[in-house]
Amino acid sequence: MNHSQFLISGFLRPPFYNGVGRQINQLQRLTIKFCKSHGGSKGMRDFIENHLVNYAKENQSVVVYVKPRRHRSPVIVAEYLNGDRRWMSAQNRNHEEILKWLSLLSLQAGDTEPIRYRKNWHTDCPSIQGPWTPFTHKNPAFNNIAFPDKELGKQLNMPETATEKLLRLVQEQKNTKNE
Repeated sequence: MNHSQFLISGFLRPPFYNGVGRQINQLQRLTIKFCKSHGGSKGMRDFIENHLVNYAKENQSVVVYVKPRRHRSPVIVAEYLNGDRRWMSAQNRNHEEILKWLSLLSLQAGDTEPIRYRKNWHTDCPSIQGPWTPFTHKNPAFNNIAFPDKELGKQLNMPETATEKLLRLVQEQKNTKNE
């Protein structure tokens, strides 16, 4: 059974028009919840002690909150600019895995629902003429020409040079004498 038929369909859209002007990081806030004594929080405690400061320096647009709580498994909560929240358990993960998950969360746009794309491209102003290609307004006779072609290689709309004008006048004089 194809599970994609149950997904919401839509078009690929960049969040807040990223790529048009400057890149805006969509991850707004990270909340890291952990226990100071729980065994499943060992990797999270190692990450907080040794790597959190470097992560915060590299991602200055992200606000990082560290929230200790007793007898609970570690959790990462990511909040995005569009209001979406993503919750992820970090139980029994080492600091390398946590860093990879945080980098993935920072690259995402916060869309919690997966979407089935209707088309590979989308435009807000569709054309009834179809997509433009470099061959749209070309003569179809060019398909059978062997290139390079001297006739097609001539420059268009060039004024006649003095030499060409003299040769043309001489040719016209010869033609009038022969008649």
